Amino acid sequence: MVQPTEKGLLVIVYLFRWALFYAMIIKKDPDIIKGYLEDYSNLKSGFCEGVYIAQTEDDVRQALLDSASSNTPLTVTGAGTGVAGARIPFGGNVLSLEQLNTISGIRKLPDGIAEITLGPGCALKNLLAKADENGYFYPPDPTEKTSFVAGNISTSASGAKSFKYGTTRDFITGLRIMLSSGQTLNLKRGEGFADKRRLNIITEAGRRLALTLPAYDMPRVKNAAGYYIKDNMDAIDLFIGQEGTLGIILSATLKLIKRPCPFMDCYAFFRNYKDAVFFALKAREHSLNKDSALDAASIEFFDLNTLKLLRQRHDIIPVPSESAVYFQQEMPGDNDDRLINAWADLITRCNGLTDETWLALTDKDRQRFAAIRHDVPDMVNEYLKRHNMSKIGTDMAVAHKNLPLMMEYCNDMLTRAGLRYLCFGHIGQAHLHINILPKDAAEDQKARLVYDKLVRKAVSLGGTPTAEHGIGKVKHRYLEILYGKKAVSQMARLKKQLDASCILGLDNIFSKQLLKSI
Repeated sequence: MVQPTEKGLLVIVYLFRWALFYAMIIKKDPDIIKGYLEDYSNLKSGFCEGVYIAQTEDDVRQALLDSASSNTPLTVTGAGTGVAGARIPFGGNVLSLEQLNTISGIRKLPDGIAEITLGPGCALKNLLAKADENGYFYPPDPTEKTSFVAGNISTSASGAKSFKYGTTRDFITGLRIMLSSGQTLNLKRGEGFADKRRLNIITEAGRRLALTLPAYDMPRVKNAAGYYIKDNMDAIDLFIGQEGTLGIILSATLKLIKRPCPFMDCYAFFRNYKDAVFFALKAREHSLNKDSALDAASIEFFDLNTLKLLRQRHDIIPVPSESAVYFQQEMPGDNDDRLINAWADLITRCNGLTDETWLALTDKDRQRFAAIRHDVPDMVNEYLKRHNMSKIGTDMAVAHKNLPLMMEYCNDMLTRAGLRYLCFGHIGQAHLHINILPKDAAEDQKARLVYDKLVRKAVSLGGTPTAEHGIGKVKHRYLEILYGKKAVSQMARLKKQLDASCILGLDNIFSKQLLKSI
């Protein structure tokens, strides 16, 4: 038998790798590619050469190795529900994980806890359904149910109930990550920690990666700005909120809790926003007091402009109201009347419109109430598309003691600028979304100048420019306002330690120009 030469072997290996790679689904049709160039940010001008749709882990590795060898950027794409433009490529190729959507069985643990392992392309709605079928609940419950699990992890996303239960980060117990080199990490919470700002990570092949972590301190509020960094941190936390810049999520293991009691949902309406804010802060205070019967799972705020927008779809919203608070609480069934009366008393003491209060105690009514909340970002996106404008939406959070001051500042700045805007969101965490709605290019420019001032104010009050949406491609300057140029450069250096070829998530969190300069 004729033995192949060394050169012949190399050719065979190359052809085998080529065959594996091109067994992957590759889309080059511009009409198909277009669907991967959009998300809720409405960011324009994205482009790429092709879309690779991975069907196996080997597909992911081959796409990475091919991209690294040709120095071609590779942007990982999720379901397109992000609002910071992270999934929109500006060159290179896109890697979709939509077909890596497996769900494992649920593993029961002590104390009513369980774990579930998912593929990165698993939709949140499918996770929630699987958990519910087995009597469990996934508490972070981000608003967009079509979002992918890996997308949620990329910014440590959260929903309304994160007030009580926490964000995505708090429920990640394991991650399997592939680096741009093709090496894999199997990270489990509690098994690997930094020594102050030095972190050693061991790949599955046994290679040790010695990382130097940035020196900045994160704000002490709900925060999704840049890499999660602190002394002696758990290694897994570095890869939660990294916006596709450090590695690709191959699978995630999540913690579930026993399905809670049915929730009572309530909309409390107020004649002015100060009464609504006072009520929300009191509701938070009671809920954090273990001796209080009031224990909200979520506390959400709507200003006058938000209610006006919602009335276009829901004419039942009471006209006298100029603000509202939507909250939820578990109802154990043995003292429902007492809890309802306690909430009613607090609403009355805070000058709420008691005759206009809405209460939902059935699944049908709860779903209707949740749909009204979800309609806000949906209607904002419709407005932006009609006017062909990009989203200008704040995602700031501040310390609770500074919330009234921050809200007054925002209202004053936006009113004096003559800009149309909405203010709504997670007031229980001092985390509100201000969506500015420019109708033309001149207003768009004015809105961006105002946005900068709002971010600077939030940071001066110990806050963050983004509490859940991430930095993406549209908020680089806000990250620099928060941490300064030196800290952002340290983040870029950390990326280069894990992604030496600098192909992953290019322009997410910081610019590609910065990466080239260091």
